[in-house]
Amino acid sequence: MLAATQKDNLAELKQLRPTFDGAPIDSMTPANIAGYRDARTAKVRAHREIALLSHVFNMACEWGLTPCQGVRKNKEVPRDYYANAVVWDAVYGMAGPELKEAMDLAYLTGQRPADVIIMRSDDTEGDYFLVTQGKTGQKLRILMRTESGENSLGKLVREITERNANHPSKYLLINKHGKRMTKGMLRLRWDKAREKAQQNALDKGDPMLAAKIGGFQFRDIRPKAASEIIDIGDASLLLGHSKQEITKRVYRRIGATAKPSK
Repeated sequence: MLAATQKDNLAELKQLRPTFDGAPIDSMTPANIAGYRDARTAKVRAHREIALLSHVFNMACEWGLTPCQGVRKNKEVPRDYYANAVVWDAVYGMAGPELKEAMDLAYLTGQRPADVIIMRSDDTEGDYFLVTQGKTGQKLRILMRTESGENSLGKLVREITERNANHPSKYLLINKHGKRMTKGMLRLRWDKAREKAQQNALDKGDPMLAAKIGGFQFRDIRPKAASEIIDIGDASLLLGHSKQEITKRVYRRIGATAKPSK
């Protein structure tokens, strides 16, 4: 089991235990599970918790007890936030060098934050940058060079590697002391840059832009990348999706390009 999945399962168990720890397995019904679902304020998290509970009950399937089966799920609405160029530039302009590099890596590779912060200078093979996605285990080879020469990703990886040459760490995202960026470090730098960008917008009398900036999360960089790649097939490949429908439904956050009526 992946460490991230195990961590999520432990958090889900913590939510489930107060309700189900002492419940007799032979008296559980779908109605009990549905009651739990309806009582949870975190509706999407409830799906994950019920899925784990179902797995627990499936361990006892020889008794024919599967009370999670047939329980209707809450409707999940994909996040629809899109960071346009104005919002991106506002936060990017307030970011320090380490955060700018993290943003650029996330955008050019289209990967999740957890995968971006563990990228290394030796994750290369010829003209490719190699990625193994932590959530799915999907392996990707992202081009850094083409027949016309080095592309934006290749240039970025080379520049970061050259800058980090005096540090023993192979991680691309490190601070001036050579310590690799953690989730907490990324979050702290992101929050500070976003707050500065928000305040700058307010100082200029643009509360609508400030509100838009306030909704920008680092994880929105992945769908921004997917939305700005013209070919959905290319976008799906970069994100590591086996089906283009997932890319289209969850990650494409801008509409199709259309011509005006005249």
